[in-house]
Amino acid sequence: MNGSEFGRMVRRWRDRVSPETVGVPVGGRRRATGLRREELAGLAGISADYLTRLEQGRSTSPSAQVVESLARALRLPDAERDLLHELAGHASPGHDVVPSRIPPSVQRLLDRLSYTPVAVYDAAGTLIVANTAYDALMGDTTTWRGIERNAVWRNLLGPRSRVVLTPQERADLQARQVADLRLTVARYPADRNLGRLVSDLASHSPRFRELWGSGESGPRSEPSRHKTIDHPAVGRITLDCDALVIAADDLRILVYTAEPGTDDAERLALALVLGTQTLVE
Repeated sequence: MNGSEFGRMVRRWRDRVSPETVGVPVGGRRRATGLRREELAGLAGISADYLTRLEQGRSTSPSAQVVESLARALRLPDAERDLLHELAGHASPGHDVVPSRIPPSVQRLLDRLSYTPVAVYDAAGTLIVANTAYDALMGDTTTWRGIERNAVWRNLLGPRSRVVLTPQERADLQARQVADLRLTVARYPADRNLGRLVSDLASHSPRFRELWGSGESGPRSEPSRHKTIDHPAVGRITLDCDALVIAADDLRILVYTAEPGTDDAERLALALVLGTQTLVE
C-alpha cells in the first residue's frame, strides 16, 4: 500500500465535502473548508485517531471494510472508490463478492430519512450503515467492528438487542437468517470474507452448525412487521419495521416508524431526542 498517497487522497477528498451534503450540522466558525477529521471519522465509523494515522501515512493497512466506509462517507463516485481500494492494496470489489456499496440514489433516500431510524445491511446480514436515529433507538452501532457488525453473529453469539422476542421468535429469526446466509453463499461462492464468516460462525456456535447442517430454508411463517423495542429510557415501543430490498445492489434497508398520534409515536420521539443527546455527549 502507498500509505502516504492514500492519506493525501483521503485528506483532499475530505476537504471538498461540504458538511451540509452529508447531514453534518454547521454551527459557529469553521476553519476546515470541508469536513473536519472527527466528522469524517464519525461518518465512517472509525476513530478520529485512526483516521489521523491514515491521513499521515502512519497506518498503512486499512481493511477493505474501512476503505469502503471511507468511500461511502466521502460520497466518492465509482472511479474514485476503486482508486481508494487500489491505494490501500485491495482489489476493487467485483461482481463475485457481496456488494456493500450504497449507490447515490439510496444515499439520497437515507439523507431524507435522517429523523427516522434506518439501517442498511448487505446480503450477508452485515450492517453497512445505521443513521443517528437508529442508534438512538437501538443503541450505538459505531463501536461495532468486524464480525460484530453481522446480524447472524449478533443473534447467535452477541449481546441481546433491544428488540423483544419470545424464545420461539428468536429461534425462527435465527433459522431464517441462516437460511438467507446459505442463499447468499450460493450467489457469491468466490467471496472469501463470506467464507470466513461461515467458518467463524461454525467454529463458535453449535446452533449455527445445527441450522447450517440441516439445509432447511427457514420457518414457513413470515416475520411480523411489528417489533417491540425495550428502550432503557422510555420503556417499550411497538413500531412498524419495513424491510426494503434494493435488488440491483443486493441491499436490505430496515425502516422503523410509528403511527402518528399514538403513544408509541410519542415514546419514539422522546427516545430519539434522548438517544441523540447521549450519542453527541
